[in-house]
Amino acid sequence: MRRSRRIRREFVAAKKIWPQAIHGIQSEQLEVLLRTYRFSVKRGDLQLLGGCWYVTHVGLLGLAARRLCCGVHTETVGEFCEQTGRRWTFKAVLYTSQICKGFVGYGDADPSNVSALVRGAEMRMAETRAVNRALRKAYGVGVCSVEELASSPGSTGPGRESKKLPQL
Repeated sequence: MRRSRRIRREFVAAKKIWPQAIHGIQSEQLEVLLRTYRFSVKRGDLQLLGGCWYVTHVGLLGLAARRLCCGVHTETVGEFCEQTGRRWTFKAVLYTSQICKGFVGYGDADPSNVSALVRGAEMRMAETRAVNRALRKAYGVGVCSVEELASSPGSTGPGRESKKLPQL
């Protein structure tokens, strides 16, 4: 299949960012993500970590805007929150239309599963994770979001994944 000009430009950007990694299955997966969801490497919608593609929060928000998302509601899940221990769990409900009953996603965060870079912002990270999961469900995105990754102790970036998802 011939690649569109937009897809070719995205591949040029991807090869500049990840020069050794864009080949074989990663290349095929990238093309599917670019075509299916109109994600953009240039906008920062996708990240390649450990040979696997991940969508970013900004990528999911862009997808929601393109698909005319009607709104999202978030709230804490009180029985799973502990303010003194900085443990938070959120529920997000995403509405794709005015008659949609909603797509639900849950997200949790505590000091043990967030990057050192966002330590102290566990409540915001839990909410972001919940929104990302609701967005992924609503729009059928089969790759995990970067923000849903847990970090290894002492890590400053994404590390181990809470739950291994199948590759695209």
